[in-house]
Amino acid sequence: MGKDHDRENGNVEAMRTETLVIHGDDDRTNDYTVAPPIYYTATFRAQDSDEFAEMAGTPRHPQYYTRYGNPGHQRVEKIMAELEGTETALVTGSGMGAIATAVLSLVGAGDHVIAQTRHYMSTAKIMDELLPRFGVQVTLVEQADIHAFEQAIRPNTKLIMVETPANPTLVLTDLAAVAKLARSHGILTIADNTFASPINQRPHDWGIDMVVHSATKYLGGHHDLTAGVICTSHDLAERIWHTHISIGSVLSPMDGWLLLRGLRTLPLRMERINANALALATFLEQQPQIERVYYPGLPSHPQHELAKSQMRGFGAVIAFAVKGGYEETERFVSALQLPFNAVSLGGVDSLVVHTAAMWSGVMSEEQMKVAGIPANFVRFSVGIEHIDDLKSDIWKALQAI
Repeated sequence: MGKDHDRENGNVEAMRTETLVIHGDDDRTNDYTVAPPIYYTATFRAQDSDEFAEMAGTPRHPQYYTRYGNPGHQRVEKIMAELEGTETALVTGSGMGAIATAVLSLVGAGDHVIAQTRHYMSTAKIMDELLPRFGVQVTLVEQADIHAFEQAIRPNTKLIMVETPANPTLVLTDLAAVAKLARSHGILTIADNTFASPINQRPHDWGIDMVVHSATKYLGGHHDLTAGVICTSHDLAERIWHTHISIGSVLSPMDGWLLLRGLRTLPLRMERINANALALATFLEQQPQIERVYYPGLPSHPQHELAKSQMRGFGAVIAFAVKGGYEETERFVSALQLPFNAVSLGGVDSLVVHTAAMWSGVMSEEQMKVAGIPANFVRFSVGIEHIDDLKSDIWKALQAI
């Protein structure tokens, strides 16, 4: 952590990440509050008809109508753009709101999209089911094989969608290689950076055009909000914004405020989470009841060198296979006491899911097979608890298998 970021106005010294998340949205000209206010209003008043016309005609105006923008949202967007190194950002009501809005803004009937065989399940459904309904062709490729991306390109390819590390198998995509390939063919790229966070990875630094997040995860950090973020150029953000206000994936003022508060501690939380997860992954590899551990920070990960080259930390999520099958895995997960048996990731609390049990309700057996999810697969999102307590709890649960 600690990479310098330039302030938009250019008059303030470049700030390191820990300072940026505290002061990157300072607005000392408009109010005297230390804690930012919550602009809990659907609409904003104009002083006269000329001002109203200006408000109504300005894309992303922060004080016209909250579906169009909100001063609290603008604060989040400023920090997120600087964290990801993009020109601007746009907040949405959920991570899937960000992904769906971005994708639907960039492609139409007759276009072709390249995506990965491994994506978050709802992203996979957009590629498998939604886009084909609107006449968009989709080719899924093995994300670890850059040649598969190249071979999938067609004259009508408009977009390449990647996710790295991928949910839940933690397979990586070479961001620089995909970005270079796409740009040589005039293709736009989107990277889902949810599993990494901008503290651990900045896809735009490697040439990716657009970075999306489920801000419900690391960015909020406390399992108490639902939000999404799109980080990109001014031109692409305005293009996406026009779709956004039509689809209506709007972030509430309260969730926007909670997200801003969560961002204040993001670097500190990620430092602890990264350390905990690497220690726990190493511990799990040493347990005889564990068949295999998947974590990019481990030397045993087949893409460990790629992880070290494009990531600054390896995140909260550890995937591992329990020896045995579905029933043994269920016993292990049920015996855990500290982590909550709940979906999501990236918060202060550790969370655990038996992945096959979680995804079986929304994915077919064939889709799960393609995604690489066996019956004995566990996804563990490490929180900020003391590492010795986490190790002890896992060791006890393993004895229940």
